[in-house]
Amino acid sequence: MRIRLTNMRARPAKTALLGSIDLVTVVIYLVLVVMGWLNIYSAVYNDAHRSIFDLSQRYGMQMVWIGASLAVALVVLLVDAKNFHIYAYPVYWFMIVVLVGVLFVGTSVNGAHSWIRIGPVALQPTELAKFATALAVARCMSAYRFSLDRLPWLLRMAGLVALPMGIILLQNDAGSAMVYCAFLMMLYREGLPAWIFWVLGGVIAMFLSSFLVNEMALLVILVAVCTVAQAWRNRNWRASTIFLAIVALLAMGIYFSVNIILHSKAITFYTALVAALAVSTVVAVVYGYRRKLRSVRYFALIFWGLLAFSRMVDYGFDHILETHQQKRILDLLGVEQDLRGWGYNVNQSKITIGSGGWIGKGYLHGTQTKFNFVPEQSTDFIFCTVGEEWGFLGSMVVVGLFLLLILRVMRMGERQAEPFGRIYCYSVASILLAHVFINIGMTIGLFPVVGIPLPFFSYGGSSLIAFTILLFVAIKLDSGRAEGHIQSAL
Repeated sequence: MRIRLTNMRARPAKTALLGSIDLVTVVIYLVLVVMGWLNIYSAVYNDAHRSIFDLSQRYGMQMVWIGASLAVALVVLLVDAKNFHIYAYPVYWFMIVVLVGVLFVGTSVNGAHSWIRIGPVALQPTELAKFATALAVARCMSAYRFSLDRLPWLLRMAGLVALPMGIILLQNDAGSAMVYCAFLMMLYREGLPAWIFWVLGGVIAMFLSSFLVNEMALLVILVAVCTVAQAWRNRNWRASTIFLAIVALLAMGIYFSVNIILHSKAITFYTALVAALAVSTVVAVVYGYRRKLRSVRYFALIFWGLLAFSRMVDYGFDHILETHQQKRILDLLGVEQDLRGWGYNVNQSKITIGSGGWIGKGYLHGTQTKFNFVPEQSTDFIFCTVGEEWGFLGSMVVVGLFLLLILRVMRMGERQAEPFGRIYCYSVASILLAHVFINIGMTIGLFPVVGIPLPFFSYGGSSLIAFTILLFVAIKLDSGRAEGHIQSAL
């Protein structure tokens, strides 16, 4: 009893709201919000509008959104933490209905049909959908019988992520849909099998290779990689070498025999090689079954899956992506360069950031910013203002604050007593990391321009309120853990 009383005296303020929340995380949030507003002010500043409360200017409206976000944050902190678990699914399905409604009654902004206009205010429900999805995934994965090793549960969880992601893709907002891939980072923490990440790595490599090498070279590389990986896994190098020799001979036989019989080039060598691989794969799978080498059929599935994906990439690139999206991908990979056309934004962004040097040009003294060389500089390209006016050191401070915030949220997850809180906190950290990485990456030319905001920095009420809710629910869950600990001690 003495020990418990001593602990209670050491932490008397923990029973109060402000004493139980993670104040360090709140301070980081406030610093980022203030720094974001300062950069928005600088990005749109002009001598004709100097009042910071001028609602005709973006910095004036951003102050309104900041006030609304702080009010929302206070409401979240006053809500019982158990309600987030109880109402996770209703909130999720409500947002799904809203997303579907946007397809019919929404308006388009910069090509994305993902906005709802209410009078003079435009809202983007896709931002709040990330919060709803994080809640639903946490609720699903915290179920008593949930296991990532059981396919029905894994499919149920994947469906919760894929449904809003698919609807957002229909809204032509590929950037926001891409953020949902961030849940993979949370799944890695929760024990998703490692082979899935290897497959995803192969998918990314195939996506990039589809633009950088021709289809014949890509097929040969894919065959070589899968065969070598299988040989290393099963230590059957001799059999794998024979397999490659049979494939090559069979492909040449099919190619020459068909073309000679038909007296014309009826098929290409690529088609002959694919046919030879189809026949040889069947033989290899039978061989692996008899020798009890289960990994042979797994590698066969991986090979044909990746090959099919490469064909899907070609079709999607030519028939699904918009022209500006195609050009941005090709420009990023260096396949095409158009510094005055499709590559203008990124080129000007890199020039603006690079011109800041080590310590920057000084607040409100950015020439590239002042003369609007970079479009959307108060929204998607807000980091350009940081780089030009605050320099490399200031940029590193901003990046460091984001990383510190993400680490704090991950720490909240690790000290959760229940899986719901842990999974939700890691989902929040993953979403924040994806936004920071993609947004900053596209401003420095490491990622295609996809149009997603930098959390707490970019202008916009939808994103600021959504990120505030996302973060403060994690803070509230962490606060509930602390309060629950004190009650148990009493």
